[in-house]
Amino acid sequence: MPLIENSEYHIPGFLYKNPHFTTIYVNKVRKTIRPYYKRERLELADGDFLDIDFILQNQKKAVLLCHGLEGSSGRNYNNTAAGYFLKNDFSVFAWNNRSCSGEMNRLPRLYHHTSIDDFDSAVKFVMERGFEEIYLLGFSMGGVQILNYFGKTDPDKRIKAGVAVSSPIYLKTTAETLKSGFNRIYLENFLIAIKKKLRQKAEKYPDLADWEKVLAAKDFDGIDEYFTAPVHGFSSADDYYAKASPGAVLQNIKTPVLILNSLDDPFLGADSYPKEIASKSDFVFLETPEHGGHCAFPMKTGKFSYSEMRAYEFFNSEITASGL
Repeated sequence: MPLIENSEYHIPGFLYKNPHFTTIYVNKVRKTIRPYYKRERLELADGDFLDIDFILQNQKKAVLLCHGLEGSSGRNYNNTAAGYFLKNDFSVFAWNNRSCSGEMNRLPRLYHHTSIDDFDSAVKFVMERGFEEIYLLGFSMGGVQILNYFGKTDPDKRIKAGVAVSSPIYLKTTAETLKSGFNRIYLENFLIAIKKKLRQKAEKYPDLADWEKVLAAKDFDGIDEYFTAPVHGFSSADDYYAKASPGAVLQNIKTPVLILNSLDDPFLGADSYPKEIASKSDFVFLETPEHGGHCAFPMKTGKFSYSEMRAYEFFNSEITASGL
């Protein structure tokens, strides 16, 4: 039932038929305004910390924004989403994964696609403010974290719904997709950013990993085999990909969630469009516009993107209101 066959999203012009142009323009070229957040540091039980940015506006309802790989609370997609939800009278929270707030985290571990312990800490930070309704909106890795959170935990009833935008459903194929053609440009940019952090970890924790292999990695396979997996409790990169892929837990989700993945997304593998699961689920909704790029979905007019407008619509639909 929740398979949305016909998306209402349409690209704003001919150039946006090229998913690389769409992705790069919206995420790197387009200028956005970062909200004037208040920032608080959340101290974690293991001695590390998370930095959470927020604006309190509506005392009853809030949205928690979740950034992508090597992103932060200040990414373009977060900025326009925050602006749209503030415009529509939500309180807005934007959390930063470990190492992503502009300051390196303290412990050896960083973050990954199924860091639901940290994600749960961010959710509880929001819940402690007494909201009656909390909604989750994640982009790329942030969407994966939301899907894993819904699929692996029993969320508080105040969490009404979630939206995952441009989110891989199986990580292995996404890692493979980024190795080919123009996609290697994205991969190289990710590796530059990640290795900058890993060099800091190598200086502080020289015995933590085989740093020569980690820093020589030419793709995510090497990073995940020699750092992500052993440092975060997985036996191998393949074990990490299997256990961190939300495709394995979508059937467990009992909270309304919308997956918004464009068919031309240059980051996603062919198995990131779980039509069979969505067609059989009462809770997992799938919308697959023909175009939209990765975390982009530009509109013809205005400063907002279709992703936050669609998320707002989903959060305010009868589906969410009825609680299924």
